[in-house]
Amino acid sequence: MAFVGKAQTYNPAKINPKAITAYSKAMQYLSVDAHRFAIPYLEDALAKDPNYVDAYLSLGGVQGELKNYAEAVSNFEKAKSIDSLYFLPYHLPYSINLAGMGRFDSALAAVNTFLAIPNLDEISFKSGVFRKKCYQFAVDYKNKHPHPTYNFNPINLGDSINSPFSEYLPTLSVDDSLLVFSRISRNGGEYFYRSRMIDALHFTKAEKVPGDLNIERFKGALTVSMDGEWMIFAGDIQGKTYGDYDLFISYYTSSGWSEPENMGQNINSEFWESTPCLSPDKRALYFSSRRPGGFGGVDLYVSYRDVRGKWGAAINMGPAINTKGDEQAPFIHADNQTFYFTSSGLPGYGGTDLFMARKDSTGNWASPENLGYPINTIENEGSMTVAPNGEDAYYASNRSDSRGGLDLYHFELRDDIRPNKTVFVKGFVYDEKTKKGLPSNVELIDNSTGKPLMLVQTDETGYYFITLPTGRDFTFNVNRRSYLFYSKVYSLTNKIPDSTYHQNIYLQPIEVNAAMVLKNILFEKSDYKLKESSQIELDKVVQILAENPTLHIAINGHTDNIGSNADNLLLSTNRAKAVTNYFIEKGIAANRLQYKGFGASKPIATNDTEEGRAVNRRTELTVVSY
Repeated sequence: MAFVGKAQTYNPAKINPKAITAYSKAMQYLSVDAHRFAIPYLEDALAKDPNYVDAYLSLGGVQGELKNYAEAVSNFEKAKSIDSLYFLPYHLPYSINLAGMGRFDSALAAVNTFLAIPNLDEISFKSGVFRKKCYQFAVDYKNKHPHPTYNFNPINLGDSINSPFSEYLPTLSVDDSLLVFSRISRNGGEYFYRSRMIDALHFTKAEKVPGDLNIERFKGALTVSMDGEWMIFAGDIQGKTYGDYDLFISYYTSSGWSEPENMGQNINSEFWESTPCLSPDKRALYFSSRRPGGFGGVDLYVSYRDVRGKWGAAINMGPAINTKGDEQAPFIHADNQTFYFTSSGLPGYGGTDLFMARKDSTGNWASPENLGYPINTIENEGSMTVAPNGEDAYYASNRSDSRGGLDLYHFELRDDIRPNKTVFVKGFVYDEKTKKGLPSNVELIDNSTGKPLMLVQTDETGYYFITLPTGRDFTFNVNRRSYLFYSKVYSLTNKIPDSTYHQNIYLQPIEVNAAMVLKNILFEKSDYKLKESSQIELDKVVQILAENPTLHIAINGHTDNIGSNADNLLLSTNRAKAVTNYFIEKGIAANRLQYKGFGASKPIATNDTEEGRAVNRRTELTVVSY
């Protein structure tokens, strides 16, 4: 792209012939994209003639292709110092390399100089306008999100993980022990690899995931559920797809991974589906699809699994997430609230950027936020996963120290784009009488909103695993038909993040004289007015009564021994009556309910301590008939 003016001082015709010969050899390598081999010849040309502007420009272009942005900028500036007029049209690639260094203010000034050139052709003008938009975004983002102390230092995971081929779509198990990822092979096929974590930066030598999963050549985009029980991937398996790549699921069994199953037409279409990601409770599956009817080329979709284990029809995630560009590589953190993905259509730095969206108080996704420079650059950023601790992130990138293609890197997330801290609760649900495992529904209610945060189905042995965001209180409900429910409040304000808590749960069969304490039925002090937080547990009793129309129950109220016997008897009776009235208001027939107050006459703990008195102030449910 030459630009000739009267004030030029550079004359290509006067360049040393030996320098031209070296330059011509460099051009031969550049014509076949052998950039590294061209560099010595360009340097030789400049050694023979330090005023060879075209050699500086070409060397700047080569270094830019290799992402050596500082060296590219240096060569461009040497060319500019020799002849600023000849250099004018090169302000566009110069600006790109300045932006590659993160010098967005300088890049903006350079592209403005380029756009001021008269009579630019349409392609050059559009390219300049696009870059200006990106640089302006970068400048504005930095002004709005100053992070002077953040040190972005992505570290290549090394030869144990990376190879001369591309590695991408990393997935971590919830206990950080296992890293699973995809790798392109020499024959062009995609294979799944796994490695054990030694620490955040060191892993054992990656090996292929054993079993039948790696037999198929045309597959990729693997995700593993946080409990390690499910594996979902995209594949083009002959005779098993509806068209292009579909999503398949495999289950971990005592004999290894099961034969992959197509996830069905509620999720798959005759078009391309890929980059799956499971929510931590395995109730939602996020993925990308090129099916028609979306907002752009590739959109993000979600399918929800019902209590019967059936996946619902895929739902487009809507214009808050999807754009006219491509949205891919979704990842939802263990907190089930923080969502990361890539987009080429949202405002960014020029390529495919990484974004984050959080659920608001209503359960909807807030507007996506660009993760900002230097996590995002002028290049294309790939898939990212965030460890359960919310601090360590792993992503695929083709940085200058890549072993080849995309490599996997580790970096620490900035504080403002980290997910919520989490704790993990796991255990088994048992039949209290037989001590056998019970497949059950485990529901988590956010006490601040009274709304369900997640619903988990145990496996056939009754095993469950749940991740909980810290800093809030939750009610933990466990239900199974023909059993009394289990309910417990988890206060996580002071719990240590990333800890695992074991909680085995025993459910009582519904039978005459079966009884349970309604631990989360709360009243105002010395009053019988129900606190709003009691509604969560009360509604569970309503659900049991609705599901079992022959069930009759008694509500019994108890107090501690503070106060007179007459006052305590009256208070306990009124509290039991208030609970009964709640059920009647919810449509339960009054003849199925009875209530009685016992005052302080039946303590189950000492009344000599506040802790004991708190236990004695209780509401009990007893089965009268069934």
